[in-house]
Amino acid sequence: MKVSVLFSGGKDSSLSALLLEPFFEVELVTCNFGLLPTGEIAAKTAKELHFPHRTLSLDREILEKAYELVLKEGFPRAAINYIHERAVETLALDPAVKLIADGTRRDDRVPVLSISQIRSIEDRLGVQYFCPLKGYGKKVIDSLVGCYLNIEQGPSESTQKADYETELRELIRQRQGEERIRELFPVHFQSHVLSRKKYP
Repeated sequence: MKVSVLFSGGKDSSLSALLLEPFFEVELVTCNFGLLPTGEIAAKTAKELHFPHRTLSLDREILEKAYELVLKEGFPRAAINYIHERAVETLALDPAVKLIADGTRRDDRVPVLSISQIRSIEDRLGVQYFCPLKGYGKKVIDSLVGCYLNIEQGPSESTQKADYETELRELIRQRQGEERIRELFPVHFQSHVLSRKKYP
């Protein structure tokens, strides 16, 4: 069976793909609004992980709505969750896609879908959505990543990545400047996967 894994090039979506590899034909899918070449960044990581990859173009109106949400709330949580829901829905419209997975972990608050959102997408669009890392806490994930992946980590603004936040930040930067990004986004660290480790 084939599964499409929403892929940012970070450790969580990469680890999800590795966990699914023994049981599924895995393809990695990176969403892009055309503002930055995030698909190219993710494609390089996918090649290092030895998985097929494609970039899914999302409607620019989704990014505009997320932009309005982050400005209205002064915090990115609702905006990122909105993009994630629409990304899953857009991917589900592909008739070849029947299984969708991502790197959402047990303790994540963003991006996450509620049970009602998941059921709605599955019922309306005829797909199955699941999160391979949903039962894993941070320490277990970090241990697995340490065994199987070479990564680099750093602050969001300086770490190469291809997540939803990247282009949302860029739109805010273009319209309101760097200082506004610092006001809206809390400081946090991101990961970028470089390659698989050779594990005995």
